[in-house]
Amino acid sequence: MKKTLQVVLLTSMFPFAANAADGMSPWYVGSGVGINNYEPNCDQKTMKKCGEDAPYAWDVFAGYLFNDYFGAELGYRDLGRAEWVDYSNKLNDVGTKGTSLGLVAFWPFANRWSLSAEAGALNYLIYNNKNYGSEYYSDSGTAPYFGAGIGYNITDNLKLQAKYRRYENLNEDKWKTLEMESNYWGLELSYRFGSKSKPIAPAAPVIVGDADKDGVNNNNDQCPNTPAAHKVDANGCTVYHEVQDKFDIEAKFDNNSAVVKKASYDDIQQLADYMKKHPNAKVTIAGHASTPGTADYNMDLSKRRANAVANILISQYSVASHRVSTKGYGVTQPLIKGSSLNANRANRRFEAHVTGTDKVPVLK
Repeated sequence: MKKTLQVVLLTSMFPFAANAADGMSPWYVGSGVGINNYEPNCDQKTMKKCGEDAPYAWDVFAGYLFNDYFGAELGYRDLGRAEWVDYSNKLNDVGTKGTSLGLVAFWPFANRWSLSAEAGALNYLIYNNKNYGSEYYSDSGTAPYFGAGIGYNITDNLKLQAKYRRYENLNEDKWKTLEMESNYWGLELSYRFGSKSKPIAPAAPVIVGDADKDGVNNNNDQCPNTPAAHKVDANGCTVYHEVQDKFDIEAKFDNNSAVVKKASYDDIQQLADYMKKHPNAKVTIAGHASTPGTADYNMDLSKRRANAVANILISQYSVASHRVSTKGYGVTQPLIKGSSLNANRANRRFEAHVTGTDKVPVLK
């Protein structure tokens, strides 16, 4: 009967083919720890009193999944020990261990949770280290077991399970001194090899009907007549980028003066007209000074000159104040170096630096 049970378990695996989740290996390994209780223990007629049990059990195993719901496991299990004193006042120290082979079924529910059921056989060695080692005997056999559990997938690879197993007919048949069953409760952690495959990106849609040859389907083309040389966006419209240009003017001041000369008003008006034609443009008025005087004084003088031009531009020519800024440079950026009469005249000045934005098509 015991041999028949082993053959049935082995041959029952052959009709199945592995059908693991995409990218995940059907193989997994794990280990478990728990508490085991032998029956009968202290209620056997041959027992006089109980000793101190060592009920801690453990196991290691490897498994193979035929699909996401069914698999097989091969393992090694140690069910721990139990002690009692019989009526001849001899201490019995009994334990069971051996290899296991079984089938496991899984029922996923909720998110990452699953129930399991299992059945198989334990090819066991049962031993009695009797009377503190003075008498030792053992026997082997095959015992059926069944169990149930609940598990949680921590990740795609790691799974934690709480398990219950019942072992039947853990018998010692040579001298017929031991006839036991066993209840086991424990936790198991298993690792499944592999990783889930990333989804394949969908193929680019085939464009049908593109009259202006810009790569956008006629049905989605909001600008159906874009020039062939222009780069377009997803709607088939020309992509533009902004180009900055620069408008420079310069005018002179009297020595040690921040009063704008009347002769400079034509230059300021030209600047104002340019600003009105380019509503996105902004201007920076830069004031400068000649060499005579201290550096601090000339820096302050250059700032006052820049502010004077800015006030005219804003108050007399109605240029919005947020489009006008000022900067004083003192004597740090002379047109002509030195302190000659010509150098001083040239360096007492202001300049206007204008940046405007124009849209230019981006070409392919």
